[in-house]
Amino acid sequence: MQTLVTIIVFAPLLAAIVAGLFGRRIGDVASQAITTGGLILACALSWYVFGQWTWGHLEAFTVDLLPFIHVGNFVSNWSIRIDALSAVMLIVVTTVSALVHVYSWGYMAHDPDKPRFFAYLSLFTFAMLALVTAADFMQLFFGWEGVGLASYLLIGFWFKKPTASAAAIKAFVVNRVGDFGFALGIMTTFWAFGSIQFAEIFPQIASGAARTWEFAGHTFPLVDIACFLLFIGAMGKSAQFFLHTWLPDAMEGPTPVSALIHAATMVTAGVYMLCLLSPMFEYAPVAKNIVTVIGAVTALFAATVGLTQNDIKRVIAYSTCSQLGYMFFAAGVGAYQAAMFHLFTHAFFKALLFLGAGSVINGMHHEQDMRKYGALAKLLPVTFIAMTVGTIAITGLGFPPLHLGFAGFYSKDTIIEAAFAAGGHNGIAMFAWAIGVLVAGLTSFYSWRVAFFTFNGHARWGHDDHHAHDAHGHDDHASDAQIETHDEPLPNGDDHGHDHTPHESPWVMLVPLIVLSIGAIFAGFLFTDYFVGHHQVEFWRGAIFNAPTNHVLHEAHEVAEWVKWSPLVASILGLAIAFYVYIWKEGLGAKLAARNGPLYVFFYNKWFFDELYQATFVRLAKFLGDLFWKGGDQKLIDGLGPDGVSAVSYAVGRRTGKLQSGYVYHYAFVMLLGVAGLLTFALYAFR
Repeated sequence: MQTLVTIIVFAPLLAAIVAGLFGRRIGDVASQAITTGGLILACALSWYVFGQWTWGHLEAFTVDLLPFIHVGNFVSNWSIRIDALSAVMLIVVTTVSALVHVYSWGYMAHDPDKPRFFAYLSLFTFAMLALVTAADFMQLFFGWEGVGLASYLLIGFWFKKPTASAAAIKAFVVNRVGDFGFALGIMTTFWAFGSIQFAEIFPQIASGAARTWEFAGHTFPLVDIACFLLFIGAMGKSAQFFLHTWLPDAMEGPTPVSALIHAATMVTAGVYMLCLLSPMFEYAPVAKNIVTVIGAVTALFAATVGLTQNDIKRVIAYSTCSQLGYMFFAAGVGAYQAAMFHLFTHAFFKALLFLGAGSVINGMHHEQDMRKYGALAKLLPVTFIAMTVGTIAITGLGFPPLHLGFAGFYSKDTIIEAAFAAGGHNGIAMFAWAIGVLVAGLTSFYSWRVAFFTFNGHARWGHDDHHAHDAHGHDDHASDAQIETHDEPLPNGDDHGHDHTPHESPWVMLVPLIVLSIGAIFAGFLFTDYFVGHHQVEFWRGAIFNAPTNHVLHEAHEVAEWVKWSPLVASILGLAIAFYVYIWKEGLGAKLAARNGPLYVFFYNKWFFDELYQATFVRLAKFLGDLFWKGGDQKLIDGLGPDGVSAVSYAVGRRTGKLQSGYVYHYAFVMLLGVAGLLTFALYAFR
């Protein structure tokens, strides 16, 4: 088993090295085959490991591979940790990545840089696998930064596209803000417990929970400080409120990248970390309340923005941000198992929606504006069915009395019920419950809006109408009544006209949709007992820790019936409103948007966060940069250095150098003068 998990982690790395360094020599097909084959192998082995864990044939173990850093008490080894959490993440990461690799054979068929693209995909997968199998904070940080690097490379893959380069830089910079807090959290943990090994830290938490830190006359719980700082890192990586601005812009990368990184894997790293560190967060009540508030606000914020966006990928991106909010406030109220369950089910239906959107974009000749879609159900039948399945799954449709529904029904409803159960003794949890129910309705509305806009109604793709847009691919004052373009560049440079009839994607792109559709339908039903049901204790086997006072998961199953029905009612209401606006009264949405009401403008412009950050942090950073560059570097350092003393020395030397004529008789005459002067001095001195 140790050999198998080692192959799982390092097969993508080996494939990435081969495709990245030798891709031009071995060719496109060989590069694609090696990377895709490596991921399929890792996926098959991951499901085997997960099956062995689920059936109880496997116990937690750690494989120590290499010593990493040994400095005094700071000890880190390169290891592979296998428990319930890592087993779940192995199948999530490798399954989505393998399907994205297969899908990319069709989507990137005309791109001249396929070896580089597939090498980046596999490199990202390796970094994510290193993250989820880490046995200490150092390897966790290595994987954390590795996926950040791979994300930067993949978002900016089409580096000749200015918006893609800007989006990659934005993602990198915003994540550095979160990573600064994450690094401080690791330092605080090491300072408090003298180790970065999870196996050594967790047993000390209960006895060290009362430890405090005195600063500026105030006393702070040390575990709360460490957990809060670590959560800042999770906020950046998982695009939570305040550090969320990079995620929508990351849609500038190719659509398979959106499915792999920003839907199912990298952005869930923060959720995974919180569940992994449940022994710490269970003794950090203040940090848990902060997690709950940030998660709930993120869910609400992203859902409201998603109501008004017109780029199909951006709507799904904000949907991702909103669903991550659910996961975080689930962890915040102590329902870590429910958070991991939603992470698991979300991977299937969100990857399905992103890849389905990519199929639509491909069929529409790389047009991403939904207002240029319509009536595509008959022309893209497989894509239509797959995206409908994904929409039903994300809206959480199901029947509570029979406990039967699609994947999202089981995981999302469990989170909402857990928040309500925790709300009996925590007002913040009750706030999260109310937000969760509201967002369920908003999610249903904007998800069905995408489906209706794309596949139903009248065809709006029969004419070619362009609208000016800014560097970010959108017009701040645009409405549904206006048309904008946000095309992905065709890798081969072809300019397909928008008047071409839409077409279904090739089967190499449709097969992953079918596989993910099966997961979106059955993943919740098959695994609910293991994640949050009767067998959850046997399944998790201590990988997630619940304090003796934490009974939220048990209490979630005993809430009143009206609580269980509330998410379904909200979802049906959202569906009904979307049907009325975009099908029954087709064109009503455009009329409402054309009014540019204050609420619409506020939501469309993403609560003006980009403008706020531009006016504060960006301008301040630019001001400080100009101050230190023009004032400090150019005027002070250069003024005193190259332009000051050294300039005088250079001028003196240049003028003195003119004395060197190069003629021998000049030098002889000077020597003669020197000798005459020396003799004159001697005669005068010794007379």
